[in-house]
Amino acid sequence: MDLAQLEVFLTVAREGRFSRAAEKLFRTQSAVSQTIHKLEEEIGEPLFDRSSREGLLTDAGQVLQEYAERLLNLRTSAQEALAELRELQKGKLTIAANEFTGLCLLPVLGEFQRIHPMIRITVQRALGSHIPGDVLRHNAEFGVLTYDPQDPQLQSVVVYMDELIFVVPPKHPLAGEREVSIRQLGAESFVAHIVNSPYREKVIQAFQKYKTPLHMAVELPTLQAIKRFVAMGHGVAFLPEISVESELSRGELVHIRVRELQVHRQLRLIYRKTASLSHAARAFLKVTEALAVERKGRYCFQREH
Repeated sequence: MDLAQLEVFLTVAREGRFSRAAEKLFRTQSAVSQTIHKLEEEIGEPLFDRSSREGLLTDAGQVLQEYAERLLNLRTSAQEALAELRELQKGKLTIAANEFTGLCLLPVLGEFQRIHPMIRITVQRALGSHIPGDVLRHNAEFGVLTYDPQDPQLQSVVVYMDELIFVVPPKHPLAGEREVSIRQLGAESFVAHIVNSPYREKVIQAFQKYKTPLHMAVELPTLQAIKRFVAMGHGVAFLPEISVESELSRGELVHIRVRELQVHRQLRLIYRKTASLSHAARAFLKVTEALAVERKGRYCFQREH
């Protein structure tokens, strides 16, 4: 049986007569009768009491009526739910990001929520090295990375340009300097992130290149902890600029340029190339691109590959 047959059956059951059902359905009475006959053959039971002129349902017909109404109601609900998805009145979006990359999403998330308040967004925390796999395994529709995953199955879009900067507490002896040499940092006590990254390696290599000792006295698990520890006067650090914008504006940390060390970072949105993106995901890309056009500066929207 199919839903079209059930629609005919329910119309006959409601109207009580084949002729009235045919008028309602804009079909011939013969076509309606044939549909009911075929349905009865498939079920193996009569659905209407043919001895009654009122089209009374048999016991089998009454049972089928209940289930047919449920099925057609479910179809209507499914159609309405799909329409809501298309119209962005419903849906969800999952994004995989680490502590830092999640920061660049905040303005985009805020604008997206303003425009599409009915879409539920989940940003799940993950290690940067695990994010491409999470996206490929469909655990997340988008991922945010600071490196190009170089995977032919993934599309990458650069959405933010950031920089790794040297910060000190306001009472630090170097706080009054606009620029220092890397060799001036050989006696400093650095607070580092406990997670290895390509950018941490670039800093280490730069110190090695200029034959300057790098003292990583303390390693902490989060950027928030590093910022607070340095602001309290316990060492210095290299941190993503986006992560310390508030502290710099409040004077809790001071940015000093290191002459020999400029590390630029590109933040990327990644997603599966062959995937059919959800309506919510396509809308998210549009909001991201529009924000880049509006804000410019560090925000961008550059497709790679």
